[in-house]
Amino acid sequence: MPGFELINNLEKKAVNKIFSEGAVFFAHGFNKLRKRFHVREFETISKKKMRSKFSLAVTSGTSATLIALKALGVKPGDEVITQSFNFIATVEAIIECGAKPVIVNIDDTLNMCPRDLKKAITKKTKAIVPVHMLGVSARMKEILKIAKDKKIPVLEDNCESMGAKYKKKYLGCVGDVGVVSYDYGKTITTGEGGMIFTNNKKIFKYCREYHDHGHELNPKYPRGMDTKSITGFNYRMTELQAAIGKVQIKKLDYIIKENKKRYENIFNKIKDSSLEFRQIPNNTDQIFDTLIFKCSNKSKRKKIVKLLNKKGFGTKNLPDAIKWHCAYYWDHALTSKQIKKLKKTKNLLETSIAIPIWLRKSVSSYKSLGKEILKIL
Repeated sequence: MPGFELINNLEKKAVNKIFSEGAVFFAHGFNKLRKRFHVREFETISKKKMRSKFSLAVTSGTSATLIALKALGVKPGDEVITQSFNFIATVEAIIECGAKPVIVNIDDTLNMCPRDLKKAITKKTKAIVPVHMLGVSARMKEILKIAKDKKIPVLEDNCESMGAKYKKKYLGCVGDVGVVSYDYGKTITTGEGGMIFTNNKKIFKYCREYHDHGHELNPKYPRGMDTKSITGFNYRMTELQAAIGKVQIKKLDYIIKENKKRYENIFNKIKDSSLEFRQIPNNTDQIFDTLIFKCSNKSKRKKIVKLLNKKGFGTKNLPDAIKWHCAYYWDHALTSKQIKKLKKTKNLLETSIAIPIWLRKSVSSYKSLGKEILKIL
């Protein structure tokens, strides 16, 4: 599951090394005091890994989403479409732009429903934000076609699925721009942090300037005399975060490989049961972060959740954090009219159980867990 399970002496050494290299924690300048630029190195490693032309390290996945929306030209009065199974951060970023979040229901992939997306598009729609929840791609073939036909840019929120692929391309690098999160519960972590990926030079230029107070990094001038053309804000990643990130990203393939072993052991045990499993879109390489299924029988569902908690597996978002991940409950951010349209999502999610894949749990323990779930069913 998350990278925090694998934090060890390698991350500790990487951070400590900064002190012997000058103890500069800032991503820019102080050239005479430092030996390395860890943020820039992390960006380079990341874009090579994700096969993206450009990458930008920032403070969080939330700020990455906000910056990317602004780079797409989202302004007050615009509409941005995203999905109902999500984390509140995506909606917060839209609102911070002064735009209106338009929320569409999910389908059996538990990601954006393309049919609902098509119905939600208006003349005010400025961007489409599919969210690849818990390790699995949205239906990108359909979403990209709709976006192309309507000439609307696609921002992939890939905060919960780093390392997953669609048609052999890494998620977050399929649409016009994509974002990932490195918070402590994500696939890899820097504590807090995020990254923006794009192949569009114009989008990257705006993102780079905006996240750094508008600095254009004009090579003709020193930083203190730098040129500027837009106002920005401070969303810069620190050297400490980047040093950890460089270590963590090297563990990504191992995490996915080990996730898969555990996922397949429990899935193969219960796949022929009465449970309805989350549908995985064609051409998707998931990261096996979470096994999700629907259990309509309330009594059996409660027993399964009780078993998961008793055995130390717990659940992931469903049902333990559903109110932070289902837009039906966000009456502080959405109108009652919007919320009423999301009953389909609420009904689907409240009957679902998400089993997290932990590396601290053995492969055999997932097989044993599957046997115990079968007894309940």
